Amino acid sequence: MKNKKNTKKLIIRLLFLVFIISTLVFIFFVFNKYKNKKENEELKKIFNNDEIVENQIVENVIINNERIEKVKELQKENQDIIGWLEINNSNISYPVMQGQDNDYYMTHNYKKEYSKDGSLFLDKDYDWNLPSTNLLIYGHNNMSSDEMFSGLMDYKEESYYKDHKIIRLTTNEEDAEYEIISVFLSRVYYKSEKNVFRYYYFINAETEKEFNEYVENSKKASLYDTGVTAEYGDQLLTLSTCSYHTTDGRLAVVAKKISYYYEN
Repeated sequence: MKNKKNTKKLIIRLLFLVFIISTLVFIFFVFNKYKNKKENEELKKIFNNDEIVENQIVENVIINNERIEKVKELQKENQDIIGWLEINNSNISYPVMQGQDNDYYMTHNYKKEYSKDGSLFLDKDYDWNLPSTNLLIYGHNNMSSDEMFSGLMDYKEESYYKDHKIIRLTTNEEDAEYEIISVFLSRVYYKSEKNVFRYYYFINAETEKEFNEYVENSKKASLYDTGVTAEYGDQLLTLSTCSYHTTDGRLAVVAKKISYYYEN
């Protein structure tokens, strides 16, 4: 009888302990979510404010471009910041990181603090010295918080694409616009699968054939015809995020550079 009472007390204590731990985890999750959202809102104000003006442009040269200067200021805080990505009239307006691997910024913000939302980050293999052909940028599809690349899901609708054709990327050297050529659904393929389009491996085209194959495959897979394509020599930009249409699903948006301005 005594053993039964002890067992019952032990079970009650364990259940209470589980309750306490679960409550603390929930509080941490809610607090972290709120903290990340507030920080992201404050961060967006850096580029989304009335103080930023378009400067005079002469033969692709901008005099004292404020966007470029703001990127330089952010880089003083973290040298991993390579630029700022923005899609007008959307929630997508964030700094872009590039780490030594493709894992760190999945769980860290631009301050190198833990963040469930992570950051937008450029593939580690992109070589700025070449430069490489394709700026492949990843971001979480955080539907619960509507942060990072969750807004890319809107591109599944052609009507949304028509109102959001341009992606803007500002680095410490140039302020560039990219026009979308393709939007498609994909997934992470098994190594055993043959003749599949692994867009997430394409960083640099060694030949014109490699470049053309990437563009042709992305156009072929596109959810709708944008009427826009790219030619060998064009700088490409690919945004990639998770999609839940299938196991290990992905959504990709491919664009080409159409204009750029350097700071004098």
